[in-house]
Amino acid sequence: MAYIVPTRPETLADRALYTESRLVELACQECQARVSVRKNSEHHTSIQWTQEAVATCAVFDELNGQEGGRPVHTSCPRLEATIEYAVHEGLVPVGSGVDPLGTEQNGAGDE
Repeated sequence: MAYIVPTRPETLADRALYTESRLVELACQECQARVSVRKNSEHHTSIQWTQEAVATCAVFDELNGQEGGRPVHTSCPRLEATIEYAVHEGLVPVGSGVDPLGTEQNGAGDE
């Protein structure tokens, strides 16, 4: 049972910002596993896998069949290539989406 349950609107908004906002759904170009991706920086990628996506990934299937199974933090190089392509094509924006004043950016210019 959780011992801390957020109830304040600010806390709930922060949780949504850091766990759900700016996620872009992508399908792996190789196996079509569908994941949600966010690039906070050039070096930080957040990938949200569903059980269906894990089951669909051919690389994960191969790794799961090895002795000892797939190490938990092992990534799929085919999905990584898909993400790099999507970033290059502008389909996945890079950046936190939060400006220094704490408001979420929506990509629209100032009016």
